[in-house]
Amino acid sequence: MKNKIRVLLVDDHPLLLKGLVLTFDEIKDFTFDIVYKTSCDSAYEAVLLSEKTNPFDILLTGLSFSLNDGNIVSGEELINQLKKVAPNLKIGVITGHSETNRIFNVIKNQQPLVYLLKDDCNATELNFAIHKMLKNQNYYSHLVHQKILKRSIVQISMDSIAIQILEELPKHAKINNLVGHIKREDGKLLKIRSIEMKLADLRIDLNAKNNTDLVLKAKELGIID
Repeated sequence: MKNKIRVLLVDDHPLLLKGLVLTFDEIKDFTFDIVYKTSCDSAYEAVLLSEKTNPFDILLTGLSFSLNDGNIVSGEELINQLKKVAPNLKIGVITGHSETNRIFNVIKNQQPLVYLLKDDCNATELNFAIHKMLKNQNYYSHLVHQKILKRSIVQISMDSIAIQILEELPKHAKINNLVGHIKREDGKLLKIRSIEMKLADLRIDLNAKNNTDLVLKAKELGIID
């Protein structure tokens, strides 16, 4: 007999939710009892009401919600709140947000079991993700996995001087103006030659054509805001 899994889907686009329900219908490994909500507040209330009598097994939520006048206004906040009241709920993200910084921060801070991208999510991937979630294992869409790996590698190679240079670079029209703003760990200021050499290394590391491209790539990777 197949297991019946109780699932709560949360997104502010009803058509997407209905499409997800149809995708769940294609999965044959389980049968599902699916509820969907279009706001974080209503999802939170649904979990609270069902927790003692008929708790949800899995929650998949989006991250951004157009109607944000409630108490909980984002998927990140919803995850944080639900972890306090439903510790056994297996939480995942299904979203259109593929920005490296958003992905990295959500996985680091909210620690969802899965992170799926709406555009790439089909029944096969969703089925695999559900299996992983039920085992308390992580699963990330292929593109998400690539971005996490790249972001982690870059983060490891970034020292404090590199971060300072990348943060200061957009503020100044000329490289010479960076002098006086970049400090070593011992507090001594970096000279222009050292700054130029570090910039050259950063352009190679991030495969940037010039300093403007370097800043754009650093932002895309979430190294700077």
